[in-house]
Amino acid sequence: MAVQQREVRGATEESVAFGRAARELELKPREFELAVQLGDVRTVDSGPGRRRRVTRAEIERHRSADGFPEGLRSRLWVVGTAEGAELMGVSPARFGRLARGGCFAPVRFYVNRYRAVVWHYLAADLVDFADRNPELLTGRTPSLLRTALEEREDRRGRSWRARRLDQLLAQTEDPWERAAVAASALTPEDLAAGVPDQDERAYVTVLRPPLVPARPDAMATHEVIESVILAEDPDEIEWHRHRLTAALAQARAVRPAPARDVPPGPMVSPAAPMTGTEALAEMNTVSAAEAVTKRTEPVRPRGLWARLRRRT
Repeated sequence: MAVQQREVRGATEESVAFGRAARELELKPREFELAVQLGDVRTVDSGPGRRRRVTRAEIERHRSADGFPEGLRSRLWVVGTAEGAELMGVSPARFGRLARGGCFAPVRFYVNRYRAVVWHYLAADLVDFADRNPELLTGRTPSLLRTALEEREDRRGRSWRARRLDQLLAQTEDPWERAAVAASALTPEDLAAGVPDQDERAYVTVLRPPLVPARPDAMATHEVIESVILAEDPDEIEWHRHRLTAALAQARAVRPAPARDVPPGPMVSPAAPMTGTEALAEMNTVSAAEAVTKRTEPVRPRGLWARLRRRT
């Protein structure tokens, strides 16, 4: 895979495609995808309509770090409920209560064959939460959390959406793209209410980045994923609309939205190449739909596991 060069503040900087960057960083394709989403591996724009890339300097920054590649892979270690509970030293039932209460945010999910959503978490997040909140690992569940759970409020979807939108916002500085990110968790009806101008709404719709790599063809699975990526609670919808209104005000101050019969130009959201089918195919991994619906076996980085086991 060819190495390209781009001009950066008058200097020429080499960059490589995602597949080569993943290999040089000794990451599996899904680990690399997650590293990009989390901002652990920084990417650069390679031109309108082109996939984002990774600079040689960014690769060397990681390769020269102490503990490479174990340290990097430890930060990307993802676990489900059973292993997360074991890592924290709690029962799966308590882990589930803490997760549903929003104590830590999922980092991704998949839909199993029973059309149930299965959440995954960063092991590092769980370690940090356990270290900061040892009182929540034993004894009675705090009253506020218990009340929320008794009302059957499951905040995992909400906390995942918040985390995912923050990731996408960190990947662009364009004001209209940022408005599109703010709109990504809204239904078409809520978007229409938040963006009454038809030209602006059409432009925001074109720029909206996908929150998951791709939608599966199966209607049942599609509906389950829609229930995760779209806000349903009135207070969350209101929050997203508030962020969208603020983002639209900033975007309008920079430039107006193009008319619907005028092509918006070569602008491409930088988030799409990092999570779309082409980027995953380039790394010779599973399809984008499988990235949402297929489970992969977690790998235990020994150093992170030992850190918590020493604590308990």
